[in-house]
Amino acid sequence: MAGTITALQVQTHNKERVNVFIDGQYALAVTGLAAVSLSKGQFLSDTEIERLKQEDERSKAYERAIRFLGYRARSQAEVTRYLQDKGFPTVVIEDTVQRLVEQQYVDDEAFARFWLENRAQFRPRGRQALRYELRQKGIADEIIGTALSDVDEAALAWQAVASKLPRWRVLDEQTLKKKVMGFLSRRGFDYETISSTFERIKTSLDSLDDPVA
Repeated sequence: MAGTITALQVQTHNKERVNVFIDGQYALAVTGLAAVSLSKGQFLSDTEIERLKQEDERSKAYERAIRFLGYRARSQAEVTRYLQDKGFPTVVIEDTVQRLVEQQYVDDEAFARFWLENRAQFRPRGRQALRYELRQKGIADEIIGTALSDVDEAALAWQAVASKLPRWRVLDEQTLKKKVMGFLSRRGFDYETISSTFERIKTSLDSLDDPVA
C-alpha cells in the first residue's frame, strides 16, 4: 500500500473531500483540510496511510453525529447507538462522543432538562413515565433523579386533562373516574396524583354546572 501520491482529485459530488491516488491507483479519500498537508510526488508509508484513514473515519463519524444532533438534542447513548448503526468502529465512536461532550454538543444533564420541558409542553407525563423514557435514552439514574426533583406532578396531571374537560363534562361520576384513572395511569402518574386530580376535575365541572346568580 505504501507508495507515491500521483494525483489528488476533489470529488465530483462532495467538494469537501479529496481522492488520493498512489502509484496511479485510488488509495483513499480524505477531507479537504487533511489534503492540504498532502502533495503530488509525496511518499506515504503504510503507517501514514493508516493514520490518514483513521483520521478520515473520525472525521466522517463526527460529521454524521453533528447532522444527527441538528434535528434535536440527543443523549450520549443515542449518539453512540446511531454511530454503531452506521458501522463505525468502537474506538472511533468513543473518541467522537468524547469530542462532542468536550465541545458541549452532547450534555446528558441538559438533555434531561430538554426532554422534561418538551414533555411538559406537548405531552405531560408522570414521574414514573418520565423516568422510564430517560432511562431508555441512556441517561444515568443520578441525572434523572436531579432532573425530576423539580417536577410538579400535580400541575402536569392537570395540564394533561385540562383540554378533555369539555368532553368529560357530560359523563356520570363513575364513568368519569374510570376515564381519568385510565388516562392518567397510562401517562405514568401515581395513584395519589390521579386521585387528587379527579377531585379537582369534579370541583371544576361542578362549578361549571352551578347556575349564575
